[in-house]
Amino acid sequence: MHELFQLSTYAIKKASDIILKYYNSSYNIKMKGIGNPVTEADIEADKILKEILMHETPEFGWLSEETRDSKSRLNNKLVWVVDPLDGTKEFVEGVPNFVISVGLVENGKPVLGTIYNPVTKELFTAYKGNGTKLNGINCKISMKNQFDKISMLNSRSETKAKLWDSYKKYFNKVIPIGSIAYKLAMVATNKADMVASLKPKNEWDICAGHCLINESGGKLITSLGEEVTYNNSNTLITPGLIAGNSDVVNNMMELINDA
Repeated sequence: MHELFQLSTYAIKKASDIILKYYNSSYNIKMKGIGNPVTEADIEADKILKEILMHETPEFGWLSEETRDSKSRLNNKLVWVVDPLDGTKEFVEGVPNFVISVGLVENGKPVLGTIYNPVTKELFTAYKGNGTKLNGINCKISMKNQFDKISMLNSRSETKAKLWDSYKKYFNKVIPIGSIAYKLAMVATNKADMVASLKPKNEWDICAGHCLINESGGKLITSLGEEVTYNNSNTLITPGLIAGNSDVVNNMMELINDA
């Protein structure tokens, strides 16, 4: 697994070079849907990630936000689950809340996660049995479980839509951050205490971050309390998700469901 970790880190740094070439520069933007932009940086980063990772592991499956999906991946034991630029809206706005996210799943379970913020140079890494690291330093998840002492990360778009207004009174801080992968990485490395989303996410959004959470001693589930698995035919994870230490996740699930 260590060799695959090294491969993912090499690939992610190459993709970072591409993304920084476009950041705060001029590039073409297309819309895949309402509020869902894609840029040249997304596409080129996806291409280099696939070239590097699949060249070395041709027997693995591939699932990426920016690659046309092939259901042949469902037959693979090991599958790369990739978001070449998670937080494209923030990238376009010049807000450094975006990351490259590379996860690896084995039989539906996340076993490797590498997340990199090209602007802040934060490299979040984990693989099964090796713990979670930020720039090579071991990290453990926050053990705070009282809401009034907790900093919770949530979505900028969900905050703008006022979806969190009724929850803010319970927490010490509710902090909107762009990329969900980045939020998961921050929680896994104790930069914040927990993260929650009230809207669905795709597998590529959270796979790498899920491994980081697991390896730091935390827990990630849907807002209904269901386990999250990967390499499914339907990649959308609904209705929302919660991640943090086990106690705070269970408490948050009850709060959301009561509301």
